This record gives sequence, C-alpha cells and structure tokens, in this order.
Amino acid sequence: MSEIFEVGSIVSGKVIKVKPFGAIILLENGKQGLVHISQISRNFVQNIEDHIKIDEEVKVKVLNIDEENGKIGLSIKDALPKPENNNFKNKEQKNNYEPKNTQTKSAAESPNPSSDFEEKMKEWLKQANERQANLNKRANRR
Repeated sequence: MSEIFEVGSIVSGKVIKVKPFGAIILLENGKQGLVHISQISRNFVQNIEDHIKIDEEVKVKVLNIDEENGKIGLSIKDALPKPENNNFKNKEQKNNYEPKNTQTKSAAESPNPSSDFEEKMKEWLKQANERQANLNKRANRR
C-alpha cells in the first residue's frame, strides 16, 4: 500500500459512506481510507453530513498507512489551503509587532523593578481575597 500512497501526499477520492465517527473515502486505486470526524473541517463538526455528502469528490491528505491492518488515515482539513492570518497584513508588520501594555513600566523607567513586582503581587492578592470572600458568601446563602 505504501508503494501506491505516500504519507503526506494529497490525493483525490470519493465519499462512499458517512458514519457518525467519520467518512469512508474510495481512493484512486480502489483502496478505502477513513477521514475521522476531527479531520473533516477546521471548524467544529456536529453532524458530518452538514460538511460532506455521499458521492462527493474530495481532496484528502494521507495521514498514516497501517499496512498490517490495511487501513489508511486521511484528512480533508489538512488538504485545504492554509488560511491567511488576518491579524497581520504582511511579514513586516508581524515581525515588528509589539503588544500594547500600558500598565507596566520597563526596567529602565522604573527605579526599582522588584518593588513594582511586589506592588502588583499585593494588588493581585487583594483581588483574589475579595473574589474568594464573594464566592464564600454565595456558598453560605445556599
């Protein structure tokens, strides 16, 4: 089987069965492979039949080949083109990205970074204690 298909290659196939756990694909050479429900789409798949239909032609990526058991693992989502990352318009913007953090000061701006850390820890501890007190009040009301 590995002479015919190579792990990582993208091949065409036809959906011949749809099950609750995945779809059976008839490949070019007459072999069958399984596309697990998690490999159908990049989005959550509740019902496979909402995404693919029997007799539909699909492109699939070969994930694994188990020659001993005669099984081929396939993926439809990995055969799709990679989505563009809309957060950054081009590589220059991505490489120059700096997160905006208005609350913290750099070590050069702060005379004593450890005191800033201690202040933040005190504030965090105060907030945590307030949250815990509110949770305890709610629990006692029941």
